[in-house]
Amino acid sequence: MKSKVAIVTGGTRGIGEAVSIALNGAGFKVAANYAGNHNRAQDFNARTGISIYPFDVSDFEQCKAGVEKITSELGEVDVLVNNAGITRDRTLHSMDFEQWNSVLQTNLSSCFNMSRCVIEGMRERGFGRIVNIGSVNGQAGQYGQVNYSASKSGIHGFTKALAKEGAGKGITVNAIAPGYVDTDMVRAVPEKVLEKIILTIPVRRLGRAEDIARGVMFLVDENASFITGSTIDINGGQHMY
Repeated sequence: MKSKVAIVTGGTRGIGEAVSIALNGAGFKVAANYAGNHNRAQDFNARTGISIYPFDVSDFEQCKAGVEKITSELGEVDVLVNNAGITRDRTLHSMDFEQWNSVLQTNLSSCFNMSRCVIEGMRERGFGRIVNIGSVNGQAGQYGQVNYSASKSGIHGFTKALAKEGAGKGITVNAIAPGYVDTDMVRAVPEKVLEKIILTIPVRRLGRAEDIARGVMFLVDENASFITGSTIDINGGQHMY
């Protein structure tokens, strides 16, 4: 049986790294995208053997060229995991437009850019799995993260709308909303603030990247065809609704 091809944006570190490794272990041909940390990406490639592809997911033309390169080298794309994300935390009264726009472009517009580049092929072949990584802060909001919360909230609406468009063509589109996961991004939070955050998590720990990867693997399975337009919360009970 031909191996399926999966793209993971932001796929060489943090949650993306765990997802790339899980997909690779399940027999997928994985293309791990990254933006700027070449040394980290090279190390990831050396450790895992997973192919790496540098391009900026906030730039549509770079996404188009990147997907074309992946397709020519690995094959038609069956699975897309939109994971890439950044933070530029500020309260709104001190946030400038660049801090707003860079987060919206990288976190939300990237979902359009990448999905647009693979959706036609998925429709033609009658199969596709798209998983978008949202956030608990896109559901509950967070002080100092108007830009980040807006971008992640937008992902949840994007997911539902695209799920309706793809459902008749064998394409499922779902989201995962992680809570606070032990990644570089979360480790950058001041220790005292992080301690307070953990106290709000009923399981009393940060999530692990592998926790999120297991959710992705569930959603991309061929047998998950009746699950679409859904958001799976993986947050240790921090936010329930």
